[in-house]
Amino acid sequence: MPIHLNVTEVARNLSEILGRVRFKGERFVVLRGGKPVAELRPTAAAPAVRAADLPAILADLPRLDPGDAEQFARDLEAVRAVSRRSAEPSRS
Repeated sequence: MPIHLNVTEVARNLSEILGRVRFKGERFVVLRGGKPVAELRPTAAAPAVRAADLPAILADLPRLDPGDAEQFARDLEAVRAVSRRSAEPSRS
């Protein structure tokens, strides 16, 4: 069953709504003046991604060679360290 939203709600939340259409398969009917004017729904070209599909998606990803994997791990740790520092309260 589609969710009914007015044009203003759609305009304010378009990115979120498109994500729900794409990833959850939700449908929305757009109302103007209380009357339906459009419908947002998944297309056949963009099927919904389901959690059950995740193992196959991950299996199809390219593999990193050991050196790249180690560099990626170091990069992640550097980002985490910066994030931790920026989250600390300032001591002024």
